[in-house]
Amino acid sequence: MPTLYGTKGSGSAAVEAAMRLAGQPFQLVDAASWLPTPGLEKLKAANRLVQVPTLVQDDGTVMTESAAILISLGLRYPQSGLLPRDPAQAIRGLVYIAANCYAAIGVIDFPARFCAGCDDATAERMRAGTTSRLHEYWRIFADEFGAQMNAERPGALDLFAAVVSRWSGARAHLAAERPALHAVLERVEADPRVADIFRRHWPPK
Repeated sequence: MPTLYGTKGSGSAAVEAAMRLAGQPFQLVDAASWLPTPGLEKLKAANRLVQVPTLVQDDGTVMTESAAILISLGLRYPQSGLLPRDPAQAIRGLVYIAANCYAAIGVIDFPARFCAGCDDATAERMRAGTTSRLHEYWRIFADEFGAQMNAERPGALDLFAAVVSRWSGARAHLAAERPALHAVLERVEADPRVADIFRRHWPPK
């Protein structure tokens, strides 16, 4: 059985939902670089960057990088609808989120990794500037990829956007600046096939 390493509120939510849509059982191991859980050492052995999600397939193949995992699942299980018949734009959108939005969140969460001798004031300036840039990335995403989104039959792009927009104030920003995309993301999370996954990762307040 495939093993998925991840934790609550992390990018593993998108892969959990994708596996659900593909009808594929998996073992979930609670692990992340910031959590001292029993699964951490196993995650380190599978992924030298100690990043989640990491998916170890049933044949032992290790898949890392959220967008790559989602694309792989869409290609491996075409009946899942994770990728459309012509997947080029969906793949473009997945790479866009990974390269721009996800990368910016890494700076916001861990500014010291990207700044030698980073003091608190510098870290806060980095967070503020990067958050502003992240929100611009989401505005562009809404304009460029909004037409690709499908709340009625969510696929990999819809799941990934719903998860990554949960961080760094992006969802609230979209509600104000791009309400149409915000509404689609809310409907994706409410899909009865995956709603329990989103509720577990982000319990209603």
